Amino acid sequence: MQLNPYGEYAVLLAASLANDWPSERDGIEQRAREHGMTMPFPRLGSDYVQMRAVVDDWLDIVDAPSDAERARLLNAQTARASAYPRLVDHDDEGWHLHYRDDGQSMPQVLRSVFSVGTALHLTTRGMHRLRRCEAEPCTNVVVDVTRNGRQRYCSVRCANRAAVRRHRERQA
Repeated sequence: MQLNPYGEYAVLLAASLANDWPSERDGIEQRAREHGMTMPFPRLGSDYVQMRAVVDDWLDIVDAPSDAERARLLNAQTARASAYPRLVDHDDEGWHLHYRDDGQSMPQVLRSVFSVGTALHLTTRGMHRLRRCEAEPCTNVVVDVTRNGRQRYCSVRCANRAAVRRHRERQA
C-alpha cells in the first residue's frame, strides 16, 4: 500500500529543478520522468516561463522565515493549484490518487504536485525538513529524507567542504 504518493518524490523533483534549472522545457519534462511522473503533458509555448514561476513560488516556501509563514505560503500555493484528490488507474499502475485534472498543463500539474507533496513531506517528516544547504557559499535546497532528520547539506561534497572549513578554523 502506498500511503504517501506525492511526498518525497514531488519535493525531490522540485528541489532538483530549483538546484539545477534545465535550459529548455524538454529538460523539465525529462526531469519529471526521472522522478516518477508518467503522465503526458500537453505542450504549451508558455510552459518554460510558467514553470520557472512555479519553482520560484516553491522556493518562497523553502525560504520562509518561520513554520507559520511556510504554512501560510504553502496553503496559498495549494489553493492556487486547486489540488484535490481523485482516484485514477492508468499505465497499469493500479488505483492511486492524483491531485489534478486530466489535460492540465505541465506548470499546473507540477504546482499541484509540489504543493501537495511539500505539505505531505513537511507534515509527515517535520517542518524543519526543507531548507538551504548550510555549506557556504552553496544555496542549494536540501530535502531531508534521512531517518534521523538531521540532514544539513545538499551533498557529500558540501558536507566535506564544511567539515574541512571547521577543521581549519579549529587549527587557526
